[in-house]
Amino acid sequence: MVSKTDDIPAAVPDCNPVDLADAAGDGAQETPKTRLKDSYDCGHSADTAMTNGDGAHEQTEVTESKQDVTSEVDGGEESNEQEVIVIQDTGFTVKIQAPGTEPFDLQVSPQEMVQEIHQVLIDREDTCHRTCFSLQLDGNVLDNFAELKSIEGLQEGSLLKVVEEPYTVREARIHVRHIRDLLKSLDPSDAYNGVDCNSLSFLSIFTDGDLGDSGQRKKKGNDLEQIDCTPPEHILPGSKERPLVPLQPQNKDWKPMQCLKVLTMSGWNPPPGNRKMHGDLMYLYMVTVEERHISVTASTRGFYLNQSTTYTFNPKPANPSFLSHSLVELLSQISPAFKKNFTALQKKRVQRHPFERIATPFQVYSWTAPQVDHAMDCVRAEDAYTSRLGYEEHIPGQTRDWNEELQTTRELSRKNLPERLLRERAIFKVHSDFAAAATRGAMAVIDGNVMAINPGEETRMQMFIWNNIFFSLGFDVRDHYRELGGDAAAHAAPTNDLNGVRAYGAVDVEGLYTLGTVVVDYRGYRVTAQSIIPGILEREQEQSVIYGSIDFGKTVVTHSKYMELLEKTSRPLKVQRHNVLNEKNDSVELCSSVECKGIIGNDGRHYILDLLRTFPPDLNFLPVDGEELPPESRHQGFPRQHRHRLACLRQELIEAFVEHRYLLFMKMAALQLMQQKANKDTKTAIPAITQTSETPTESNAETSHTQTTASDSPNATEASTDGTSQTDNSTSGASQAATASEENPSKPATNGPVDPAATQNGECKSPLEDPKSREVVLNACKAVGSTSNTSFDIRFNPDIYSPGVRFPDDSADDVQKQKQLLKDAAAFLVSCQIPSLVKDCLDHSALPMDGATLTEALHQRGINIRYLGTVLEFVDKTPAKAQLEHFYRIGISELITRCAKHIFKTYLQGVELSALSAAVSHFLNCLLSSFPDAVAHLPADELVSRRKSRKRRNRVPGGGDNTTWASLTPSELWKNIASESQSYYHFTVQCESVDQVVEKYGLQKSTLLREISIKTGIQILIKEYNFDSRHKPAFTEEDILNIFPVVKHVNPKASDAFHFFQSGQAKVQQGFLKEGCELINEALNLFNNVYGPMHVEICACLRLLARLNYIMGDHAEALSNQQKAVLMSERVLGIEHPNTIQEYMHLALYCFANGQLSTALKLLYRARYLMLVVCGEDHPEMALLDSNIGLVLHGVMEYDLSLRFLENALTINTKYHGTRSLKVALSHHLVARVYESKAEFRSALQHEKEGYTIYKNQMGEAHEKTKESSDYLKYLTQQAVALQRTMNEIYKNGSNASIMPLKFTAPSMASVLEQLNIINGIIFIPLSQKDLENLKAEVQRRQQLQELGKSEEPIEDSPLELDDKIPID
Repeated sequence: MVSKTDDIPAAVPDCNPVDLADAAGDGAQETPKTRLKDSYDCGHSADTAMTNGDGAHEQTEVTESKQDVTSEVDGGEESNEQEVIVIQDTGFTVKIQAPGTEPFDLQVSPQEMVQEIHQVLIDREDTCHRTCFSLQLDGNVLDNFAELKSIEGLQEGSLLKVVEEPYTVREARIHVRHIRDLLKSLDPSDAYNGVDCNSLSFLSIFTDGDLGDSGQRKKKGNDLEQIDCTPPEHILPGSKERPLVPLQPQNKDWKPMQCLKVLTMSGWNPPPGNRKMHGDLMYLYMVTVEERHISVTASTRGFYLNQSTTYTFNPKPANPSFLSHSLVELLSQISPAFKKNFTALQKKRVQRHPFERIATPFQVYSWTAPQVDHAMDCVRAEDAYTSRLGYEEHIPGQTRDWNEELQTTRELSRKNLPERLLRERAIFKVHSDFAAAATRGAMAVIDGNVMAINPGEETRMQMFIWNNIFFSLGFDVRDHYRELGGDAAAHAAPTNDLNGVRAYGAVDVEGLYTLGTVVVDYRGYRVTAQSIIPGILEREQEQSVIYGSIDFGKTVVTHSKYMELLEKTSRPLKVQRHNVLNEKNDSVELCSSVECKGIIGNDGRHYILDLLRTFPPDLNFLPVDGEELPPESRHQGFPRQHRHRLACLRQELIEAFVEHRYLLFMKMAALQLMQQKANKDTKTAIPAITQTSETPTESNAETSHTQTTASDSPNATEASTDGTSQTDNSTSGASQAATASEENPSKPATNGPVDPAATQNGECKSPLEDPKSREVVLNACKAVGSTSNTSFDIRFNPDIYSPGVRFPDDSADDVQKQKQLLKDAAAFLVSCQIPSLVKDCLDHSALPMDGATLTEALHQRGINIRYLGTVLEFVDKTPAKAQLEHFYRIGISELITRCAKHIFKTYLQGVELSALSAAVSHFLNCLLSSFPDAVAHLPADELVSRRKSRKRRNRVPGGGDNTTWASLTPSELWKNIASESQSYYHFTVQCESVDQVVEKYGLQKSTLLREISIKTGIQILIKEYNFDSRHKPAFTEEDILNIFPVVKHVNPKASDAFHFFQSGQAKVQQGFLKEGCELINEALNLFNNVYGPMHVEICACLRLLARLNYIMGDHAEALSNQQKAVLMSERVLGIEHPNTIQEYMHLALYCFANGQLSTALKLLYRARYLMLVVCGEDHPEMALLDSNIGLVLHGVMEYDLSLRFLENALTINTKYHGTRSLKVALSHHLVARVYESKAEFRSALQHEKEGYTIYKNQMGEAHEKTKESSDYLKYLTQQAVALQRTMNEIYKNGSNASIMPLKFTAPSMASVLEQLNIINGIIFIPLSQKDLENLKAEVQRRQQLQELGKSEEPIEDSPLELDDKIPID
C-alpha cells in the first residue's frame, strides 16, 4: 500500500494533518492540471477550470467528478464500456510486399484507413523513399480513404502488394519534398526557426539514446568505479555563474552526414510543350558530394538523368539514364557517398524516439539558438515564394474555407463515444491548423507582405484578408473605444474577446457559433485573426446585426432565436437575462452584454461576436462616481484608475465566488432551521424535512464547514465535527436538495444542466410547501444575493457600469442588487483569493518557479495579472515574509519584465525592418547591461539612400521617425519601468539601474533575459553574455537571431478522455491503484485519439501512469512512460519549462530504481542546471532536488560532494519550512547518515539530535519516527565511543596497538532508494491484517460518502493518499 505523507509515517492520528492541498497535487507547479481542468463535455460543459484554486478543493473536484464519470465507467452505462472497446477493436496482421524488399508483417486495426498504412511505409527505414504507390490486394487497388474493415477479402495474413504508380506534377513535388525531409530529418534548424511545428528535445543526450534498452546494453551501471559523479562547477551549490551555453548541449547526431550538396529546382522549369508530351513533369538540379553536377528529369515514369547543363537545355536522357522510380534509387547509383550516408542517416532517424520527431500540435518557439549555417534548400525557397497558403498541396480547391471547416466540425454528431471522439478530433485538428495559418498571416501582415482591403487609409487603420482569414490591428480605429480608453482598450479587447470565445466554445451549445479567433503579438503590434462569417463583407454592419448593439448600447436590438440559444449558456456562464433601454427608450431584453452582436451568416448559422464583455466588470479597477466599494477593497486603495475601462473579472473568479456564496447559503439555511427547531417543542413537520437527509448530513455539514475554514486552520476538521453534526440533522430538505444539485460546487455551480430550481421543486415538494422552510430559503437567497428567491442561483449582468447602457426603471431593484454583487465579487478577490494564494504558497501547495507558472497560479484563483502589485504588497506585509521570498522574487521579476514588455511594444513600433536587430539589441543593453552609456549602432548608411527609406517607411504600420529608438538610454528606460510599474500595477519599484534591482531584490540577469525574451518573442544567440562589464555593452546586433510571434488561441478539449483521467485519479486517491491505472490507460488512449500523440494533457497522463507503475513495482514500465513524459514536456512546453524540470526529477528516480545510476545523476544535474537558469538557487523545490542529488551521491560513495548538496537542502528547507518542520528533521537525518559513512560521528550525532528534537516536539516520545531516531542516536554514540577507544589505544601503545576493525558501511542501494522514495513522497507501508481490515472499512465508508457526493476532505490518518505530486497534475 502506498500512503501520501510528508515524511510523516502513515497512521499517526496525533501529528499535524498533512495539508489537503499537498495531497491534491502541487497546484502551480504542475501546469497541465489547469489545462486539464479546463473543459468538460458530458452533455454539459463549461470552462470550469480550477474553480477555486485554494488547493483544498482540487481534491473534491476530482473525487466528485468521479460520480459523474464512474456512472459511465463502472457499468452504470454499459454502452460506454462497449464503445471504448470498439475503439480498440482487435487488430490483425497483414503481409506487405514492396518492390526489392522482403515481405514483412504489419499489425493493423480494422478502424484504420488504408492511408495510415501508406504513412507507415513512408516512415519505415526500408520503404521510406517511396511516396507514389498504391496498395493492391489480389490485383485490386485499395481506396486510400477506405477503412480496412470495409475491404472485402482483407483478413489475417492477407498479402498487400506495394505497386509503383505513374507520377503527376503534384506527386513529383510531394516526392521531392519528402526526400528533402528525409535528408533533413536530423537537422534541428526547423526547430530553432520555429517552423512546421518542430521543437527541441535534449533528453537523449543525457540518457545516451533510449533508456529502454540501456538496462541490457550498459551493464556497467552498477560498477561504481566507472561513474564520474563530479558535476560541472556551475551546478554546485553556491556557484554564482549562470552560463547559458549548457542550455542546449551539442548533439553529435546533429552534425549531419552530408548526402547531397545541392538539390534544387532547375532554371529550365516548367518543361516546354513538346517535352510535356514526352511525359516530362519538372527538372531538378543537383550537386553530389563528389562535386558532380547533374540535371534530372522527373517524368511520369520516374526520375532519370538528362543531358542539360547550367547553360544548355538538352532534355534527352543521358546514357546511362539510371531511370528509377525514386530519387533515392537514382542517387544511390550515381553517388557512392550518397548511398553510404543516406543508409546511415536513415538508421539514425529510425533509432530516434518517435516523440523526438513527431510534430507538436501548436508551434513552440525557442528563445535561444546557436548560429545555424544557412544551407540551400529548394523546398524552403519555393515555399517562401509561391504563396503556399495553408498547405494547399494536400487539399483540392486551393485555399481553405476556415469558417466552414471550424463550424462544420462543431456540427458533427456527438451521441456516443466514437462520434464524440471523431468530433473532438476534428475540432482539435482544424483549430491547430487555423492557429498555424493565422500566425503566418499575421506575420505577413506586419512584415508588409499583404495588401490591405482599405489601402487608402493610414496604416494603423488598415484591415487585411489573407487565406480566408480577416486580420485587424489592435489600434482604436474609428474612435470606437474612445470612452473606454482608446488604444489601451483596443489592445485589451482582443484578449477579452478570445476569453469570451473560449468560454462559449466550452459550453458548446448546439446552434450557436463563434468565430475562429487567434491573437498574435508580433514586432510590437497586436493582430487579431478571425474566420470570416459568410456574406458579412458584402453588406453593411448595421443591417446584418440582428441582436446586440454596434454603438455600445445606443441602438439595441434583440432576437428570439438568439435569446433561446443564449439562455442555454446563461447558467454555466452565470450571465443574467436583463433589459436595457434603446435610443427610443424601449425596453429590450438581452442575455449577454450589449456589445455581443448576433449575425446570421449567408450559411444560415447564428454567429455571436465581440464577446469582450462576457464576464462582468472588475470594480476594483473601474472608478465610478458616486459608488463606494466595500471596506475590504477600500483598505487596499481600490478603486484604482486603469489604462482602460474593459477590466473584467476572470471566469475562474466568478466560479470561486459563486461556490463561496453557495457554502454561505448552505450555512445560513442550516443555522436558521436549527433555530426554528429549537423554538419548536413539538416535532411536527420536521420528519418530512429530515427524511431526505438523514445519512449524508454529517459529512455534508462538516465538509462545507471545512471548505470554508480550510484557509484558517488545518485542524478545522476536528473542530467542526462535533459542532456541526447536530446542526445538520435538521438541515431542511430544501437546502439538501440544493446540495444534491450543487454540493459538488466545483461543478454544477458552474456547469449546465443541474438546475437547482428544478431539482428542488422536483425532488422535495414537501419541505418547500412548508412555509417556514420556504421562508428560510428566501432569507438565505436574499442574504447571498441569489437572482432567484426559491433556489440558490447567482448570475451577473455584464452591462452594469457600461458607459452608455441604460436600464428601464422597473428593473432598478435588480440593478441595485447586481451592483452589490459586483462590489462583493471585487472585494472577494482582494479579501479571499489573494490571501488564499499566499497561503497556498506558504504551505507549498502552489510552487511557482517562473513568470509563466506564477501567472498560472494567479489565474487559477481568478486573480488578474493587474493585481500583481497588490499581491506583492500583501506578501510584503505577511508576517512569514521570509518563507515567501522565492514567490516575492518571481513576482518582482515578472512585474519588471511585464513593464519592460509594455515599453518594448511601443519602442518597436517606431523601428523599420532594416534596423530591427540593432534596435532589439540596444533595448536589451539598456535593460540588462551594466554598461552605463549604451549607444545604439545605427545600421550602416551606405545602404540607405534617403529617397528609398522614406518610401519604405510608409509601408510599415506605425512608421514614425525611424531613429528615435536609438536615443533610449539605460537610465531613461529604468525610469520608464518604475513609472509604468507605478501607473499600471500601483507598485513602487525602487530602481534606477538594472544592477540596483538585481542587488535589492536578489534577481539574476539570466532569468530576466529569459523572461523578457519569452514574453516578447526575441530569440538570441546562445553564448555567454557578460552583463556586468562596465566597458562594453552585453549585446550586439549579431546576437539577435530572430523575433517570433507570441500567439494566444483556444485550446479545444478532449472531454471524454478527461473524464476517464479524472475518475482514474479518483480511484487512485481511494487506493484502488489497479483500477485507477486501467482508467488512466484508457484516458491515454482517448487523448491519443483526439489530440494525436503530442499534447500537454497526454504528458500529465504519462507522468501519472509512470508514478503508478513505479508504486506497483513495475520499474521498467515506469521508466518507459516517464521517458515519454519528459520528451513530450520538452517538445510541447519547452526545454526549460518548470514542468520539464519536474519530469526530469521523476525520471531520475526511476532510473535509479532501475540501477542506472550514472544516468540518474546526469538527469538530476540537468534538472538542477535548468532550475538555476529559470529561478536561481533560492527556491523550496531546490531543496528536494538537492536531497535527491545528495542521496544518489551518497549511494555511489561520493561523500564530500553528497554533503554539499544535502547541507544546501537543509539550509533551504529550514528557510522555507521553518526550523520545526518534519522536512527539516528528515534533512538532518540524511546529513547525519553521510557523516556516519565518513566516520565523522560527532557531526553525525549533532545533526541526528536536531532531527530527534523536532520529532519529539512534533510527534511525541512514543511515535515510531521518534523511536527510530533515538535508536539511531544510540547506534551513533556506540560507534563514536568505539572509534574513540581505538584512537586512545593507538595513542597509548603507539604503532603496535591491536586495533579492532571498525565497521564503515557503504550504504546499500536499497536503503538509498528507500530514502529517495520518502523525500519524493512515495512510501510503501507493510500492512498487518488488522490494518487491512481497517483499510477496507475506511474505503467502504469513503465509497458511501462518495455516492452521496460529499467526500470533501481526505481522511488524514489513513494510508490512502498517495504523495503530494500524484493525485492531480
